[in-house]
Amino acid sequence: MQVSRGVPALASHPAVLTIGNFDGLHLGHQRLLGLLRQKAHALGLPATVMTFEPHPREFFSPESAPARLASLREKLIGLAEAGIDHAVVVRFDAHFAALSASDFVEQVLVRGLATRHLFIGDDFRFGARRQGDFSMLCEAGDRHRFQVEAMPTVAVADERVSSSAVRSALAAGDLAHAGRLLGRPYSIAGRVVRGDRIGRTLGFPTANVQLRHRRVALTGIFTVSVEGLAARALPGVASIGLRPTVSDAGRTTLEVHVFDYDADCYGAHLRVNFLDKQRDEEKYPNLDLLKAQIARDAARARAWFASKPL
Repeated sequence: MQVSRGVPALASHPAVLTIGNFDGLHLGHQRLLGLLRQKAHALGLPATVMTFEPHPREFFSPESAPARLASLREKLIGLAEAGIDHAVVVRFDAHFAALSASDFVEQVLVRGLATRHLFIGDDFRFGARRQGDFSMLCEAGDRHRFQVEAMPTVAVADERVSSSAVRSALAAGDLAHAGRLLGRPYSIAGRVVRGDRIGRTLGFPTANVQLRHRRVALTGIFTVSVEGLAARALPGVASIGLRPTVSDAGRTTLEVHVFDYDADCYGAHLRVNFLDKQRDEEKYPNLDLLKAQIARDAARARAWFASKPL
């Protein structure tokens, strides 16, 4: 998949396009990307996704912006796996936010990307003050000779599939429901970095997965599977949170103890699949009590895998 930073002043070729944040790549996104691929194949044009970094809500109200389900890197990997030919990553800044709806159409859709067919979600708005909508796009398409098609709502058990619904399920610890909305277990991917090695001193060595200061969508202790260390996923237990017993830094960390694995994995890129929430994070008065609780967490995870092997 080709990745471009920013919209070019003039497109080198036409495209079949969709636009959105695509946070989490849930079932609704997957349906939309499937339609995009089909139309692109029929027209002999690249299937193109335009997405934003940062998320627009992070730009307008960083303190109240929702937790991200995926980093930009994870999103791009997911788009490539979905068969997308070209991803255009637009920096969402004051200049882009100030574009009028008509300038967005002229500069982005027509000149910059030479759009021939546009798929949008059923709630898509664009331009300064969100002044552009579906009807405006249809009128612009008539003038500039591109087709506009709205993606209908995708529902699971009468619930609209959305990134917000996934976040709500994760915040509630309902990983099974989040998985139904995503079509797969929720996961976090990242590179293993050096930690303080406290887990090893407690008898439970952990891989510390880099979060890059991201606001996470879930916290607690989880039964997980880990990809990236072997040919198949390996079972384990993970903690994601502030580690209140051993640190007062206030920094969220993801630590994974992989069962029966003790090799050096610094620098490896792992994907941690969250399968079952065991409990919320707690603070213990000493390391001995923490060690005893970790042992219980590991035993519970092993029992979970005994009934549901990978």
